Amino acid sequence: MEKWYIRNKTGNIDKISNEFNISKVLAKLLVNRDIIDNESINNFLYPDINNQYDELLFNDFQIAINIIKKKISENKKIRVIGDYDVDGISSTYILYDCLNKIGADVDFYIPHRVNDGYGINKTIVLEAKAKGIDTIITCDNGISQLEALEIAKNMDMTYIITDHHDIATENNNKNNPIFNLADVVINPHKYSCKYPNKSICGTGIAYKLARSLQRTYKIPHYNTNYIEFVALATICDIVDMRDENRIFVVEGLKKIKNTENIGLRTLLNKCGLMDKEINTYHIGFILGPIFNATGRLESALLALELLTTNEPDKASDIADKLIELNQERKDMTQESLDRIFNTIENSYTNDKVLVVYNPKVHESVAGIVAGKVKERYHKPAIILTKSKNHVKGSARSIEEYNIYNELFKCKDILLNFGGHPMAAGLSLDESMIEHLRYKLNNLTTLTDEDLIDKIYIDLPLPIENLTEKLIEEIKLIEPCGNGNPKPLFGAKDLEILKLNVFGKNKNVLKFMLKSREKTYQNIVLFKNYDEFSLEIESIYGKNTLENMLLGKENSCKIDIIYYPEFNIYNGYKQIQIIIKNYRFV
Repeated sequence: MEKWYIRNKTGNIDKISNEFNISKVLAKLLVNRDIIDNESINNFLYPDINNQYDELLFNDFQIAINIIKKKISENKKIRVIGDYDVDGISSTYILYDCLNKIGADVDFYIPHRVNDGYGINKTIVLEAKAKGIDTIITCDNGISQLEALEIAKNMDMTYIITDHHDIATENNNKNNPIFNLADVVINPHKYSCKYPNKSICGTGIAYKLARSLQRTYKIPHYNTNYIEFVALATICDIVDMRDENRIFVVEGLKKIKNTENIGLRTLLNKCGLMDKEINTYHIGFILGPIFNATGRLESALLALELLTTNEPDKASDIADKLIELNQERKDMTQESLDRIFNTIENSYTNDKVLVVYNPKVHESVAGIVAGKVKERYHKPAIILTKSKNHVKGSARSIEEYNIYNELFKCKDILLNFGGHPMAAGLSLDESMIEHLRYKLNNLTTLTDEDLIDKIYIDLPLPIENLTEKLIEEIKLIEPCGNGNPKPLFGAKDLEILKLNVFGKNKNVLKFMLKSREKTYQNIVLFKNYDEFSLEIESIYGKNTLENMLLGKENSCKIDIIYYPEFNIYNGYKQIQIIIKNYRFV
């Protein structure tokens, strides 16, 4: 079930339109995103790499730089320890490559999802010490791993934490032992940190360190070196696509096809992206899953091997392996989804917080499955599965429910947890599963209204008002993502004149629609034809569907939520409308 709403943000649209010489449609899109003062508008419409924030606003940032420089001069061994997702892989690569190029004795390690679990741990620290490692730098992890830190400091190791994950409110103060034990903690959420971009990803922080080190060691192009990896991680980690993050993504997308990294360039070629204008979709739904698949099914070290090799043949072989792993991951995900959906329909339809355990779900795809469950039911979803010693799970949430805070209320029955308001990971004993389900549902303040999927459009815009010039303007809102949603418009009372079905799975529906005596042909809905046809038949009858397929007169009308784009084929550009949501009139 869903409800449609028009965003009702108010602002001086006429003033913005006149001062920036833009249409009122674009002015309204800016107002809807709370971009209303002149400086914010200018920075949003014209992002500039030189407008990023000063890294010295991070707590102890200069101390970190000084420590690293000293360790390099003393030829001490440094190990960068990351995470097994895109953000962890990218941040580890950036710091390793930068340190290596400026003369450090450096290597890297990424925990194995199954064998090590999330983040740095006791075993990883002991192995590092045994290999003569003097200094550990964490990337995209470390802010909640106290035991590993204590062991490292007891062995007189230097320990630098760079992380962007949330810190529990009651631990976010000067008494936190992690803050006191670590040589440096760089995290925008630290209670005393004045860095303005609180939603920077782990790779963004690694880039800031690398940028400062490169500037210190007089490496050219320090502003844009590695920026394509920051864009990759910013998109895939689903942090806000606003402010400084927008600069990272805009600049990174400009550079990605010209990347000097042999492995990334090879993967782009293998995915058929080198001849495309790469956007957030290609990153988030093609490249990102391929990188993530390594950490899910094998080891993320394989992805790092791709990024660190200088041998084209080796890069080609690794890229093929990554693509193969991703296909395996897709198959596993679908099998798991079928099981989980079946369990929910049979047992948990009345729960407001879905907690589902199935030991056959591979723990590597639990997060993906949780996301799909959340999308289908518009409810917070926690998918649990059997791990080596206990039960592990991944959580995905809706805007109305801070999953991190809610899990914090259940910390007495959890072995471990961490994450963000919208996503988290956890572990617990199998005996505690029903207790967790009961407690989360008993504690929740979610209402039935909260569980209705709310679809917001920016403004009503009849399709006959679309022009190439307007669509070019609308594209200035891109790149879109979390915090900067794709602009959506509404159009009403459209007659369906004809329906064509394309795709080997019959999941591309192309319409000819009529609006105010004009007909429009290039209107696309990505939906399974069998599902759509059942809807038509249940409301209008089988004859209406048959007439629609033949292009004959029928009684079907729809309202649509859509976004416009350009479809370019053989050099010919035409306006195309993508239907996001629809309802029959």
